[in-house]
Amino acid sequence: MSEVRSGAVTLKGNPVDLAGAALTVGSAAPDFSLQDNGLAEVTLASSAGKTRVIATVPSLDTATCHEETRKFNVAAGELSDVEVLVVSMDLPFGQKRWCGAEGVENVKTLSAHRCSKFGEDYGVLIKGGPLDRCLARAVFVVGGDGNLKHVEYVSEIAEHPNYDAALAAAKS
Repeated sequence: MSEVRSGAVTLKGNPVDLAGAALTVGSAAPDFSLQDNGLAEVTLASSAGKTRVIATVPSLDTATCHEETRKFNVAAGELSDVEVLVVSMDLPFGQKRWCGAEGVENVKTLSAHRCSKFGEDYGVLIKGGPLDRCLARAVFVVGGDGNLKHVEYVSEIAEHPNYDAALAAAKS
């Protein structure tokens, strides 16, 4: 059974329980198997050697997630040899519709809907409450060597991450 962290983050001021241990800078990023919006399997190894920005969000259909993904889409167009992945529990079909409607082409949206393992391994799976089984807002930057260069668990799910810190880590 996975560790549950209580109160690490909040949703509109209310504590949220997260499954899995918090990741730390310098440790190896856990591998994963997720679906892209074309239903293809994507793993961490799929982009080995590149720097990866992995942003986890509750749902693309919420205002903050929508804005965050659009900001990372713009940033991704200006980064070389960096892949930006936005992961949610949204179905791949919904992600594809959303990306098409919003003109989002520089980030890859990935769905963790098939299994909660990704959320547990990255310490972002919400346990209980109104967002049960969604992913908490977090940003991880994984270097080309597979190790974490930046980790941010956003303390209030309804708030934005520190874009400048994540992008600085991706560029370094």
